[in-house]
Amino acid sequence: MEELVKKRFPFFESALREAISKNGIVKTFHTGEELIREDQFIRAFPIVLKGLIKVCRTDQEGNELLLYYLKPGEVCTVSLTCCMDRTRSRVKAIAEEPSEAILLTVELIDSWITQYQTWKEFVMHAMKMRFDELLNTLDSIAFMKMDDRLVRFFSDRFKTTGLKIYKGSHQDIALSLNTSREVISRLLKEMERKKMIRISRNRIDYSMLCD
Repeated sequence: MEELVKKRFPFFESALREAISKNGIVKTFHTGEELIREDQFIRAFPIVLKGLIKVCRTDQEGNELLLYYLKPGEVCTVSLTCCMDRTRSRVKAIAEEPSEAILLTVELIDSWITQYQTWKEFVMHAMKMRFDELLNTLDSIAFMKMDDRLVRFFSDRFKTTGLKIYKGSHQDIALSLNTSREVISRLLKEMERKKMIRISRNRIDYSMLCD
């Protein structure tokens, strides 16, 4: 595992890479599989190696709100916070595509922050990124119309992942934006009419929005 860790995290101290290799467990997740469930105590936190992870919140009726994506080399800072405070998770993390992550136990966090400078910098940088993304999410909910939020959904996905194709249903997008499938389908058809996207079955090409 050490070579894998070195390739993904060349900026980590060699001692930290050795500690991750020694203590981490590599696990594969299928599309749709949960890494973290809401309301669970987190005993291990994931660092993404491959794939794409969606982090979101749901209400009592099952409505979902997308918070951010995790791509290779990133860690879920909400899970880190829950680990530090020993509190239950308030988010869930789901594999958007076949993914791989290193799982590390919560007991390592505190000691590593004081022991390894590059780990401290890594965690602080991740928290700043997630905080900025959460502010963008709040801004879009509070100040943007749904059609603008939909455009932003695709453009943010491209900025985060580099992907120009969305593989999923209209219902999946509706859940992420906390609205109805009918609204999303209507807006997508309008975007296609304006040649902003191309729609096929469970596939949306939004490359025109990425130029």
